[in-house]
Amino acid sequence: MIYTVTLNPAIDKTVEIPDFQTDTVNRITTLRKDPGGKGINVSKVIAKLGGTSRVFAILGQDNADEIQNMLRGDQLECCFTLVPGVTRTNLKVIDPVRHTNTDINEPGVTVTTADLKRMTERLIGMIKEGDIVILSGSLPKGAPEDTYSTLVAACKNAGAKVFLDADGPLLADGLKAAPYLIKPNNDELSRLMGKTLETPEELAATARTFLEQGIEKVIVSMGGRGALYVTKDRTIYAQGLKVPVGSTVGAGDSVVAALAYAENNDMSLEETVRLSTATGAANVMQSGTQAAEYSVIEKLIERVVFYDL
Repeated sequence: MIYTVTLNPAIDKTVEIPDFQTDTVNRITTLRKDPGGKGINVSKVIAKLGGTSRVFAILGQDNADEIQNMLRGDQLECCFTLVPGVTRTNLKVIDPVRHTNTDINEPGVTVTTADLKRMTERLIGMIKEGDIVILSGSLPKGAPEDTYSTLVAACKNAGAKVFLDADGPLLADGLKAAPYLIKPNNDELSRLMGKTLETPEELAATARTFLEQGIEKVIVSMGGRGALYVTKDRTIYAQGLKVPVGSTVGAGDSVVAALAYAENNDMSLEETVRLSTATGAANVMQSGTQAAEYSVIEKLIERVVFYDL
């Protein structure tokens, strides 16, 4: 089983505003709402790939029904921990004229250590040896700084392979517990190392240092330039696919979804590279955080080009 953990979920409101301007009135031409948060985005994509996952999330009880109904519509199995407050709404502004994507994110609910303990105990009680747990996204207010390292360690002790997709101090903290897989993008990896890493060779060399810390796989996404897949045996560079861009929001989450689906189905590294590259590109073509249909992904798989670095 694959479990996704979203500690700071959201309702994603995606609007399209041609020629978006500040300090004036803007007119929305299209609008859609989706259940959001990085882990939830991952679960939506896993479902489109034909897999199953279980969503763990902390929701504000004041508007929990709205996001629960959205997720039921996506036919996702969910385990929610309800806390006082309102689940945040994040605004995504897409400008098709200027070709920009602007995110305006709310802070979300405040949690207590007791809230996190309740959710963690429920998750650990379900995990079986060989399960996959995906930890991703920001932390809600009130969560301790060591939340991710604590969760990584607890899930590993329960027998799970832990995937971590976080940024900044959250990534640095999670690394202390040596998750099975990490997926930073090139900017996140540069911030973590305190220097600019630009070329695939520079990124790959840095990624290999994490393998010495007990991490099994490092995938570095580079946006339109593609991605690196680094294991103890191989380093593969997959070129980015050129596709029409609908929204880049959730693109990294779709790659994580494909990585988890591939791991759960014992796919080879080559198959994993093809699937995750195609899945990322297919989801860039969608509006908002809407997950791409598998038929779109399937058509892109044969276009993926990669080689050993």
